[in-house]
This record gives sequence, structure tokens and C-alpha cells, in this order.
Amino acid sequence: MTERWLGGTLTNFATIKRSIARLKEIEKMEADGSINAYVKQEQAVIHREEARLHKYFDGIRAIERMPGAMFVVDIKREHNAVAEARKLKVPVVALVDTNCDPDLVDYPIAGNDDAIRSVRMILATISQVVTRAQAEFETKASRRKSAEESALAETETAQVATAPVAAASAPVEAAPPAP
Repeated sequence: MTERWLGGTLTNFATIKRSIARLKEIEKMEADGSINAYVKQEQAVIHREEARLHKYFDGIRAIERMPGAMFVVDIKREHNAVAEARKLKVPVVALVDTNCDPDLVDYPIAGNDDAIRSVRMILATISQVVTRAQAEFETKASRRKSAEESALAETETAQVATAPVAAASAPVEAAPPAP
């Protein structure tokens, strides 16, 4: 989130998802031109609603489920976000300054949360690590999937190869005489 934390973002996630769906619906209306079916005054109201929703939900619009972890820059200012995450047992990684209690977060990072250059440097490093970890995870998952597929293919070929041998070695029974 780039704006202030909205209370209930995590604890009332269903309502937040509905608001995000409404934002996407308004954007779809603008894209396909169906917003022109409304009169000018109604269009203005819809545009104001879109601006408000965009302001608060643009940073979390891609979230489909509860986050696995949360990064907070200033835990003193965003105490509601930390409280919600602790209530739902979501791990909190936070940039902690000397005026904050590091015991409130699971993974504190000592740093100046007031200086924009400090925040940008730490966020850039964290985003690089997360991107690298996602790439490693995907390559390991694809290797595992290809290994499973090759093992399955080998099992199938072994079964096909042994089937004619088993049929050839089975004794042939004579058909009963016809009455």
C-alpha cells in the first residue's frame, strides 16, 4: 500500500476484495465504453469513486488471498497494520527505527524509516532477493515436474515392454468344443 493502512484490510479481507472487484468493474466499463450509457453527472460520480478506490487499493489489487508475509516501513505510524497481522499470525518484516519496539515484529530490520533513500535502498534489496527466490523456486519446481514426468514415462514404457512378454509366456488354453 502506498497510502495509509485501511483498518480491516486483513481482518475484513472479503470486503476489501469486493472493493477491488468494484474498481476492476469500473475500469472495465471505461474500457468497453459502457460508462457512456450513464448521464454526465453519474459518470462524474463513478469517476470520483474510481479515483478513491484507485488511491487506496491500487497497491493490493492483485492479491487474491491472504498474504504470506507483510513488509512495513514505519511500525509506529502503521500500528494498525502490525496489529492486524499479529492477530492473524501473518509474519511481519519491518524497518525498525530507534523510536519503535522491535518486539512487535517477527523480522526487524534496523534502519532509518524516515529517510526515503534508506527505505528505497532496503526495499530494492528485498525485492531483488524475493525475485531471485521466486525464480529459484520456479526452476526447482519445473525440474521436479520434468523428473516426475520422465519417471512416469519410464514406468509406462516398462509396463508396455513387459506386457507382450507376459502374454507370450502364458499357456494357451484350447477352446471348449462347440455343441
